[in-house]
Amino acid sequence: MRLFGTVAGLYDTARPGYPAWIGTAIADHHGRTPRSVAEIGAGTGKGTAVLTDLNAPLTCLEPDPRMAAVLAERFPDATVHIGTFEEWTPPAGGVDVLACAMAWHWLDPATRNRLAFDALAPGGTLAVFGHRYGYADAAQGAAIQAVLDDVDPDVADRPVDWFHDDVLASGLFGDVRKQVALTPLPLDRAGYLGLMQTFGPFLRHTPEQQRYGLDRLGRTIDDFGGTVVMQLRTTLVLGLKEPVTMES
Repeated sequence: MRLFGTVAGLYDTARPGYPAWIGTAIADHHGRTPRSVAEIGAGTGKGTAVLTDLNAPLTCLEPDPRMAAVLAERFPDATVHIGTFEEWTPPAGGVDVLACAMAWHWLDPATRNRLAFDALAPGGTLAVFGHRYGYADAAQGAAIQAVLDDVDPDVADRPVDWFHDDVLASGLFGDVRKQVALTPLPLDRAGYLGLMQTFGPFLRHTPEQQRYGLDRLGRTIDDFGGTVVMQLRTTLVLGLKEPVTMES
């Protein structure tokens, strides 16, 4: 996740945030005011913004110091821990809510669900959420995708709502639920190209390859009148660490 620190400021301005219903849904699923909240891979605070609505002490875990600096400036009341989720020691008894926005895929698939389960207090809530970026206009989406496939032929999208299947398949969490909302996101040429510069595949390229890709994308956007209308698919997955009850 330290890949994004080179564009921390752009990440904060170009990436879309999350709607308020995310925080409301987490609170409703948890069923009470949480005593503590922890966020995995908080970045510059895109997910943090809705977690503050839970009105609970918030710990944000972010491994990149440059991202963490932006995060700490935006959310001075949060405790920012510079380090990975795997390196972090949860408080005794666990946290009431453990959240992760757009960072679940950075965690080890073999251990992430177990570590999350163990970090939660009995009755605690896991909340994993994120955006999937589509296009409102199919023709525009196909033209842009052709450019992306040419620049990054080996990059494949994960299945839609893959983290719901991941949490469910772990068999660790009870009352697993999924909520989805579709939202149009119009962007001008600069806004779209700025967004593209915050994605991992782009950041892994050389400066020359980056300029080539941006030029190709810019010309494609110009062909469609200079505006891109994205279709954000926002998915929230909730799970419960059900408390152990003693049988009589």
